[in-house]
Amino acid sequence: MPVFMPKIFDFSPESIAQLAQDDAARALREDLGTGDLTASLIDPTRRARARVLARESAVVCGQAWVQAAVLQCDPQAQIVWQVRDGQRCAANQVVFEITGRAQALLTAERTALNFLQLLSGVATKTAAYVAIVAGTRAHIVDTRKTLPGLRLAQKYAVRTGGGTNHRVGLYDAILIKENHIAAAGGIPQVMAQAAHLAAQADFVEIEVETLAQLGQALDCGAQMVLLDNMDLPTLREAVRMNAARATQAILEISGGVTLEGLRALAETGVDRISIGTLTKDVQATDYSMRFDPFAGA
Repeated sequence: MPVFMPKIFDFSPESIAQLAQDDAARALREDLGTGDLTASLIDPTRRARARVLARESAVVCGQAWVQAAVLQCDPQAQIVWQVRDGQRCAANQVVFEITGRAQALLTAERTALNFLQLLSGVATKTAAYVAIVAGTRAHIVDTRKTLPGLRLAQKYAVRTGGGTNHRVGLYDAILIKENHIAAAGGIPQVMAQAAHLAAQADFVEIEVETLAQLGQALDCGAQMVLLDNMDLPTLREAVRMNAARATQAILEISGGVTLEGLRALAETGVDRISIGTLTKDVQATDYSMRFDPFAGA
């Protein structure tokens, strides 16, 4: 199955580093304001060592964001990672250690941990969904249901957890939904209009709610179809209908997907399962930072 990736953001190490720099700078501005009053109680020449421990098993994600937050506060700080992005840590395991100016580490602590906790939570949840569909043809896919301003960071976390990214936003792909169909006057009409813009998009996908709509979409040459809130018997019939075509579309499931029902959905034979809760309903991973002060210039 083709895996569609956005052409605007390539998720290269360089792109991730720049994204993390921008996200961390914005977050630090929000937290610092005119300055860290509490950290100013500490001697500015004092140095410290800190260890970050995971309080639960998790897929670690957010290394670049931690680096950016810490180094923007102390460019001379040293960070040594014991567990890297995409690796699983155990409860009470040290994930990384930092040495630097005590004031700067205290200032960076919450911003660094916020990113680490959020992104590890997304990666860990994604990995759980990916494990359940193992052995089927289904890929776990994210959505645009992300925290405002952190979409690319969360989509990176989905990738880190073994998932696949859907479109980044409204600009890089065409996803025709129920209201688009209604506004255009029907599936044939909206598909005809989409054909004029197809060259500008990574892909064109249309959402259908019934088998009759699926038939219409396939008749119009749809290459990707989103099957919205269909039950298992209907999904199986949709897969059969698609397989009977000379050219098959990529079939994606969306709506009402739960961890408990995920395996049955994957076993219908669909290609993709998109899940908004990967990035919308995130339980942050529990990390804590512990300081070991020591004297030094």
